[in-house]
Amino acid sequence: MSREVSPQVASVKVEISVVLGRSNIPMQQLLRMGRGAVIPLDAGEKDEVWILANNHPIARGEISISDDRIAIIVTGPADVYDYMAGAA
Repeated sequence: MSREVSPQVASVKVEISVVLGRSNIPMQQLLRMGRGAVIPLDAGEKDEVWILANNHPIARGEISISDDRIAIIVTGPADVYDYMAGAA
C-alpha cells in the first residue's frame, strides 16, 4: 500500500528522540558530576523506550543492537498520559 505525500509535507523536518529512562537526583550531585559519571535510570534492560517527535511522545519501542548499529523497533503507540506520569 503506497500513499502519496504532498511536497509540503515531505519537506517538513521532525526531530526524533528516544527516552531510555529517567532519574531524579539532587542538583548538588548533578553539579559535581564530571566526565565518566554514571546516572542510574529507572528502566531495566528489557523495558520499552519512548519515541518522541519534536518532544511529543508518539510511540513505544524496543532497542535492537546488530554489530555496531543501534536501532529502535516500534512496538506500539504512545500513551501521552503514561509518559507525563513517568511510566517507563
